[in-house]
Amino acid sequence: MLPRRRLPLLFLALGLLPGLPAAAQTPIRAVATFSILGDLVAEVAGDKVVLSVLVGADMDAHAYQPRPSDARMLADAQLLVSNGLGFEGWIDRLAKAAPFKGRAVVASTGVATLAAGSGHGHGHSHAHGPDPHCWQDVQRVRTYVANIAKGLVDADPANAAHYKERAAQADRRLVELDAWVKAEIAKVPADKRRAITGHDSFRYFSAAYGVKFQSPRGYNTSSEPSARDVALLIREAREQRIKALFVENMTNPGLVDQIARESGAVVGPRLYTDALSGPNGPAPTYEKMMRHNVTALVAGMLKN
Repeated sequence: MLPRRRLPLLFLALGLLPGLPAAAQTPIRAVATFSILGDLVAEVAGDKVVLSVLVGADMDAHAYQPRPSDARMLADAQLLVSNGLGFEGWIDRLAKAAPFKGRAVVASTGVATLAAGSGHGHGHSHAHGPDPHCWQDVQRVRTYVANIAKGLVDADPANAAHYKERAAQADRRLVELDAWVKAEIAKVPADKRRAITGHDSFRYFSAAYGVKFQSPRGYNTSSEPSARDVALLIREAREQRIKALFVENMTNPGLVDQIARESGAVVGPRLYTDALSGPNGPAPTYEKMMRHNVTALVAGMLKN
């Protein structure tokens, strides 16, 4: 039996003295691949996680080139959250190079997907398989949150109740957000629910909320449209009197500006589709991004 005077030292080593945090309470390290996922992870994790985001605000995850510091970040992480569906074509190579030895969560797991390349966009992505932009439908993001919560619970079971409660709160806010989006879009007559954007990232928004989008580029921002695609889009904008034209925060505005000049339309406020804005911008969180985009879209479509 240990002498009584040594017991406090033993309890201190084990983190069992009153008022002292147990070793299990040390925040785990998590990495999210891009800013929108980073916000969702932060919503569920709260202060129980030290979170890093690889592709930050106003940055294009399609064309991202990982850095050596990203590999070091992943090597120290217990959890990696990615979108999947080919959105981050570089993540598997980066995780292998790190090497990453923690738990990997693909946030889109179980989400009903739409095929890339189908729909109303004129751009050619030259891609096969599902469109990865599932977060443009708030209902699908509810599955993202559930998957993130499960990953956090598996990586850090000591804080399972914390993650489950925060996930439930986030889910309730998403239900409210989805209802708000539908109510706002309903203010626009059905025959005016048309818009042109820089690249084809609104397929899920279109399916969920009944807005028809057209774009000169495919879903990948690096794809280049042909002159014929652009000319056809200009003609359709004229014939259908589409006034709602928008540029996304990570795309070159040149093409949309050209379409606006030649069709008589006006370019509206910048939309945030594949990345959040910085903290001082209009879309620093997922919810604020959706509210900003919907408000801008509704105002533009009512001019059609």
